[in-house]
Amino acid sequence: MKKKIAFFILGNPGSLIKRITVSRNFITCLTIFIAISLILFTFIIYDYHCIKKKILITTELESDVLTQREEIASQRKQIKTFAADINSLKLKLVDLKNFEKKIRTIANIEENTNSENLFGVGGSIPEDLDTQVLITEKHNSLIREMHEQTNQFNLAAINQKKIFESLFDNLEDQRNLLLSTPAICPTDGWISSKFGYRTSPFTGLREFHKGLDIATRKGTPIVATADGVVTFAGAKGLIGKLIVIDHGYGMVTRYAHLHKALKKRGDAVKRGDTIALVGNTGRSTGPHLHYEVHLNGIPVNPAKYILN
Repeated sequence: MKKKIAFFILGNPGSLIKRITVSRNFITCLTIFIAISLILFTFIIYDYHCIKKKILITTELESDVLTQREEIASQRKQIKTFAADINSLKLKLVDLKNFEKKIRTIANIEENTNSENLFGVGGSIPEDLDTQVLITEKHNSLIREMHEQTNQFNLAAINQKKIFESLFDNLEDQRNLLLSTPAICPTDGWISSKFGYRTSPFTGLREFHKGLDIATRKGTPIVATADGVVTFAGAKGLIGKLIVIDHGYGMVTRYAHLHKALKKRGDAVKRGDTIALVGNTGRSTGPHLHYEVHLNGIPVNPAKYILN
């Protein structure tokens, strides 16, 4: 006989209301059913949380993917813009090179044939980058070309800087040479005796006159005809009071028969600076300036160096 279990339902105050009798097998089955149900419910809750978590992660990933796609689209647009900027930069470098050639032509400065070309060996100008290319298809190719051309332009900029520095040095030398070359009349007056052979007013004999005599009133200002440094200021024999200016590049000017020297030895002078006053010192027939120009120690005709 199978064992059974009886359940009594009591009322208040302890009176019997109902009696329920069940078998042990039923209790066992019910327990197993409840246990399995709890386990299944636990798995369902766990799966629900896992699915919810995956949905959140998927949503975040989709948001990140969308953001990255927008960033990629923006970067591709920037790459095209940079490619256009590189093409524009190349044109500016070429314009600078052409401008340098114009300056050399105007200043009559020859280009150094041994100097390196603007874009390196061969000197060929890189082709324009294709800014209309589909970056989705040729992204790496365009980036590689941009990198190569950027390196070329960096080299070109360094070369152009060296070229301009050399050009500047040449122009500076020419400027200094021009400033150091006599180019103006040293005083107001009229030429009373020219450069070359003449009859001496003192001996009547034929002699070589090394400069120009400019007759004018005593005390008339005398100006330096070019930039230079005073190397002598004082009295010197028959030519009286004298100022000598060394202009560099083998060029020297001499101003004689002065009434008064306004500069001393070692003074730097600029073209147009007043350096002395016209006088009648030394052996002279009247107030005048004796003006000489020497090139590499040899007297040359000062008239050739008076442009005004």
